[in-house]
Amino acid sequence: MAKDYYQILGVSKEASQEEIKKAYRSLAHKYHPDKSTGDEQKFKEINEAYQVLSNKEKRSQYDRFGQTFQGGGSTGGQAGGFDFSDFAGGKGFEFDFGQGGFGDIFGDIFSNFTGRGETRASKGADIGVDLEIDFIEMAQGAQKEIEIYKQVVCDKCKGEGAEPGSKLEQCDKCKGSGQIKTQRRTILGTFAQTSTCDKCAGKGKIPEKKCQKCAGEGRVKDKEKIQITIPAGIRSGQTLNVERAGEPGKNNGPNGDLYVTVYVRPHHSFKRKKDDIWIDLEIPYSTAVLGGKIEVPTLNSKVKIKIPPKTSSGKVFRLRGEGIKKLYGFGSGDEMIKVMVDIPQKLNREQKRLIKELREKGL
Repeated sequence: MAKDYYQILGVSKEASQEEIKKAYRSLAHKYHPDKSTGDEQKFKEINEAYQVLSNKEKRSQYDRFGQTFQGGGSTGGQAGGFDFSDFAGGKGFEFDFGQGGFGDIFGDIFSNFTGRGETRASKGADIGVDLEIDFIEMAQGAQKEIEIYKQVVCDKCKGEGAEPGSKLEQCDKCKGSGQIKTQRRTILGTFAQTSTCDKCAGKGKIPEKKCQKCAGEGRVKDKEKIQITIPAGIRSGQTLNVERAGEPGKNNGPNGDLYVTVYVRPHHSFKRKKDDIWIDLEIPYSTAVLGGKIEVPTLNSKVKIKIPPKTSSGKVFRLRGEGIKKLYGFGSGDEMIKVMVDIPQKLNREQKRLIKELREKGL
């Protein structure tokens, strides 16, 4: 049964590229094999669907012909559910879907049908991870190092798949081309079908002796430390894209990407509102009545602000430029200080007498 790539990603056929990318990131993050909710088979399906729907040309072909043209050599001679092999052979034109010449007109459409596309280098899998940072790191930016357990290029064979000291020999099955060509005769003519060589996996070369560490794969699972730049002003739940920090591709293909979803730990005093930070600060009753100076914590240090006489509880003061740096922009937000008048809960006799005198004077 053909796979419904739209259903796999949970998007509609009218979904935009941004919607497709967002759905992929969310699912890849959830089902990555290294996570507790991971599912390797589901993760592979998600990546397969994204590789098609994120490419305009492939998506157009998929919308027209369905998965038949994305199934690689496994589809045999079928196209759109129509099997050319059902017809008796006959004389006609020879359509060669190999490289160059007339066949290239049809190559992009039939590349996966014929299996030719499998010999090309493929991009490695993307990886999604979570990263928790504190409030100050969010406000000012930071450099963080994370450690990921993932596929990496084998350090013993440098990705070649051959045991050090042994040679890479030309594949005797495909003669170094990485492809096997067969012909089918149909009512429409003779079709030259090209598929990936199963002996060398399309590389054209095979190791004289396979690398013992990676068993000839050229990749192994290992831990890798990666430096992440956290931009100042990032919001909790936002995702950073670290290009080419994912898993290595096959046949010397490029690495996938790393998607880091950042979560910010709450601060014990500060609260964020856009690029401003807010803080509630208690001031003595005497300072509220008579005025004075109080010390206020900021993201960087402490400063003193002037409290005018007769300041009521709830009044807000502003410290310009002491807030959060603007994400990928210039300047910073402000610090907003909401003062709360501390009214004494217990008074001695002298304090009570003085307050009574103030009340009698109408204060």
